[in-house]
Amino acid sequence: MTSETKTATHSGFVALIGATNAGKSTLINQLVGTKVSIVTHKVQTTRSNIRGVAIHGNAQIVFIDTPGIFRPRRRLDKAMVTTAWGGAKDADIVALLIDAERGIKGDADAILDNLRDVRQQKILLLNKVDRVKPETLLALADEANKRVAFERTFMISALTGSGCEDLLDYFAENLPEGPWYYPEDQVSDLPVRQLAAEITREKLYLRLHQELPYSAHVETERWEERKDGSVRVEQVIYVERDSQKKIVLGRKGVAIRDIGQAAREELSALLEQKVHLFLFVKVRENWSNDPERYRDMGLEFPT
Repeated sequence: MTSETKTATHSGFVALIGATNAGKSTLINQLVGTKVSIVTHKVQTTRSNIRGVAIHGNAQIVFIDTPGIFRPRRRLDKAMVTTAWGGAKDADIVALLIDAERGIKGDADAILDNLRDVRQQKILLLNKVDRVKPETLLALADEANKRVAFERTFMISALTGSGCEDLLDYFAENLPEGPWYYPEDQVSDLPVRQLAAEITREKLYLRLHQELPYSAHVETERWEERKDGSVRVEQVIYVERDSQKKIVLGRKGVAIRDIGQAAREELSALLEQKVHLFLFVKVRENWSNDPERYRDMGLEFPT
């Protein structure tokens, strides 16, 4: 074996697809080793394809965290689902994540039907295996593999990391040989201004959860590096109605203060610098029908 063979690098794209709240964002954060995608209990939190980059041996694995796939009812829903399938078709490997507790039903059942038409190499990931009996896991794996020609099946826990090292080994061995796409120290392709907006949106949903429709949108409008090494960040939370604005602000401004504090603390830790975060809430009626907002989110506006 030549030294050239020993040091050959591999790189490629792995699309993580699945139903809403299957654990895709938790898994990509686990595989990358740091937070690149927001995680909440609210469905359809991830809206566009977010790339997280992991180095494993001589391989650079670019994970695509896609929006959850579900039956679309509104324009935004349709754009998200279209984006998810687009991410799958652009990848070298497609990894279907199924919540083993929920099993194969509803959206997961429909995804299996549609996945048969995807030509790329496909693998099956059964998540939350620590909460399910072994015989149930084997039955799920058997049913899924009868319906789709998966190359491999992995039993994992996105939360604890169980099984994830074997998964990384598999990706590293099966991605094509070639140069790396990103610098070694880059963990995401998400611009820092957008990542900051995503972090605030996460805190918004975690604080309000059922009270606020998931159509709320956050934009970073100002980013100013200051001479003392700190950064001033101004963001706008857009909602569609005055009643939603009142929810975000909360009684005597308590809700918006809590959201801002949580976002500021995480941003400061992430950037390793002091962050002065200022949040504003504005009503933008029917923003989910505005093509410009879709472009801002990296989504194609559905006609």
